[in-house]
Parts: sequence; C-alpha cells; structure tokens
Amino acid sequence: MAFVQAIVTAYRQRGLNPAQVLAQAQIAPAHVSHAAASISAAQMEALCGAAMQELDDEALGWFGRALPWGSYGMLARASLSAPTLGVALKRWCRHHHLLADDITLSLRTEVDTASIGIDEHRQLGPDGVLREFCLVSVLRNVHGLASWLIDSRIPLLGASFPFAAPPHVRAYLVLFAGPTLFEAQQAAIHFDARYLALPIQRDEAAMNQMLQRALPLTVHAYRRDRLLVQRVRQVLRHQPLAAHNAHALAALLHTSARTLHRQLKQEGASLQSLKDEVRQQRATELLQRTQRPIKQVAQAVGFENEKSFSRAFRGWSGQSPSECRAARSGMAG
Repeated sequence: MAFVQAIVTAYRQRGLNPAQVLAQAQIAPAHVSHAAASISAAQMEALCGAAMQELDDEALGWFGRALPWGSYGMLARASLSAPTLGVALKRWCRHHHLLADDITLSLRTEVDTASIGIDEHRQLGPDGVLREFCLVSVLRNVHGLASWLIDSRIPLLGASFPFAAPPHVRAYLVLFAGPTLFEAQQAAIHFDARYLALPIQRDEAAMNQMLQRALPLTVHAYRRDRLLVQRVRQVLRHQPLAAHNAHALAALLHTSARTLHRQLKQEGASLQSLKDEVRQQRATELLQRTQRPIKQVAQAVGFENEKSFSRAFRGWSGQSPSECRAARSGMAG
C-alpha cells in the first residue's frame, strides 16, 4: 500500500483527486492509509497505467519534470537494435539521463556479476515514499525490459537500497527475489554477467505489441530462463554437497524444485541428465589427471561406494573407471 500512497502523493502535488484511478483499480480510498494493507499485481498494473495517462507522467511525480506518456517506450525502442543485452542496457542507462537528469543509471561488471545502479542527483519527490517508489520502479522497469529483450528470466543475485528497511519489507521478497540489502550506498540490482552476452530476441513487431501492455513487465516476474541449464551445471560442479537434492539446488537458484524441473524440461534437459553429465566430466578429470584411488574418485563425485560408481561410469562412457585411466596412460605413453 505504500506505493499506492506514493501515487496519491503525486496527485496531491498536482492538486488533483485520485478517486477515479483508485476506483478503476478497485482500491477503496479508506484502505490507502492502512500501511499493512496490500493489493494484487493486477490492481497495481491498473492503477499505474491509469495514473500515468491521467497525469501524463510515466514517472508519477518522481522527477523535476514529467515524463510524458510514451517516454519509456522511446527508451525501449532505442535499445531494440542492440546486438546483445549488454549493449542494450548501456544504451538504456545513457538515454535515461537525457529524459531525467535527477538520476543516473549505470551498468557495471565485476568478475562474473553485473550490476545496474542508480546515482541520485537531487531529491526524488517531496517525501520518502516517492523516493522509495521511484528507485524500486526504475529497477523493476529495467529488469523487466531486460528479461523481455532476451526472452529469458534473469534471476537476481541480490538488490540494495540506500534507505532503512521499510515496514513493508516483506514485499521486497516478491519484488526482488534474492537477498536485499538496506542502508546501502546506492540502489542497485545484481545478476549473473553471462546474461549480458545473450542476443536480443525481439523485433519491431514484438516491440509494438509489448508497448500496448508494457506494465506487466514491471509487475510480473519473467519465467523462462535461457541460462538455466548453464547455471545448474555451474552449481552442480562447484557446490555439489550443497546441491545434494532438487530442493537444495532450487534454493541455491532462488526458485522452487517444481519450477526447476518444469523449466529444465522446457529447455530439453532434466536434472538427472545434468547431474550425470557433471559427474562424468568431473570423474574423468580425476581419473586421468590424478592418481587418486577409484574409491576416492567415487566419493568426490557423490557416490557412496565404488561399485555403484563403476556401474554408473560404464553406463556413461562404455568404459570402467580403470579402463578410462589406462586409456589416458596409454595415450601419454
């Protein structure tokens, strides 16, 4: 409800009555002052869409000047011709400053983590609720567009905000899946940098269709994840003990076991096949590059005993572990 209060504040700034847009979103005016109340995603979508058009301000009072209806659509079009998501996001950040110089967005990469951060140059709105609504909305906007451009969910590794945790802090678990840090230096979202290399999947026709109902990109999380198979492989390889079953693995990927199985199936893979693939690769490396006893190799790749490991390895490669090691020795000789 805090974000509804922010929209009501934007109306009061203009000397206007928000009663009509609240009615369109089926929000009782008496409920607006109830901080513990909440609304559905559909109500939020309806409220924001109606308010942006009535105020002719897609920023809803955040900035020193209004952003007329269609401003964010123009930003999206300017990013569409980029070859990769990384280029598209750099364009978005650069062009956003041309629309509103109250904030600057930047894309940074450090090791394998990409971050989109916001630097504030002046007060955002007359009170704290508009500032919070602005920072949350801008990050949700760019995250939603990024996911749409590559037709993939982009799981967040975390988010940060330069204010204290609000009373409605539980809403951030829905808005930004992953750890959320408050009282940070700046507002930012963080994600796997490999998504930046993915090519843009959309064209002008898709853009025209999306812009007719763009708000769901901000309100609803994208589902499909084009890097899911790679991310599962990475976790299985580097955190095998922590990913001992589907539920534990799903938790590391900030999703549910059911969703994990469903999305892997959509990508033509299965958790068991990926486990076998990673185990085979790791076992082969240990057999051919070390002198560890086969029993230790079996334990290192997650098998309780040498017999079950040998049976599985033969099924994967057509060789026994000893034959695999001998073949490598013969090649070296």
